Amino acid sequence: MSQIIQPEPALVLFSGGQDSATCLAWALARFSRVETIGFDYGQRHRIELDCRALLLERLRREFPDWGGRLGADHIIDLGVLGQISDTALTRESAISFAASGLPNTFVPGRNLLFFTFAAALGYRRGLRHLVGGMCETDYSGYPDCRDDTLKSLQATLSLGTEHRFVVHTPLMWRDKAATWRLAEALGGAALVELIRRDSHSCYAGDRERLHAWGYGCGTCPACDLRRHGWLEYREGEGGAAEELPAES
Repeated sequence: MSQIIQPEPALVLFSGGQDSATCLAWALARFSRVETIGFDYGQRHRIELDCRALLLERLRREFPDWGGRLGADHIIDLGVLGQISDTALTRESAISFAASGLPNTFVPGRNLLFFTFAAALGYRRGLRHLVGGMCETDYSGYPDCRDDTLKSLQATLSLGTEHRFVVHTPLMWRDKAATWRLAEALGGAALVELIRRDSHSCYAGDRERLHAWGYGCGTCPACDLRRHGWLEYREGEGGAAEELPAES
């Protein structure tokens, strides 16, 4: 769990959700020092920002090998992104599909901006390894989550700064079940439970209902992906596959 295979530091795009929490653990198991960056872009589900702090505090306390390598956390104000976006993540509107076929939870340019600001911070702090939880296997079709997009962005950031950045996307070819399995391989049942209860991936920002797979409304696309991934993961582990009733 604590073996370091890369002596350099890394910067993790950490939202407070399941995917980025798993990527943070992945980075902590591989790099000598890990800093985190989060973005306040006017998102409706701001509960993620609260979950970030709790997850970081618990990782430091409950995983001491990792805690010693967990460095500074940075919050960037990207409110302008929320101002120019008209999506279900930044406006009071029901989740639906646009004529393009993309869900209206897609925030155009979000990941492009996130990595650009991460690279600017990394340039200043000597962090060339950038880690993000983007995934093309089990996702909502967002074009800025695709492998080709991130490979192109890596080249652009490196050329535009004369600084060799490496963009890591450890979940790119993993579905949600495989993401749960990765968390277990990295930190055992303790990390799985930490991510299940304390991360947040629900588009509605629901922290009232605790399901077997974590907190959420249970109906949005993010909850649907997480639920199906959890059930598949539990089936593979020989656990109960049925959905448990939500706790109030």
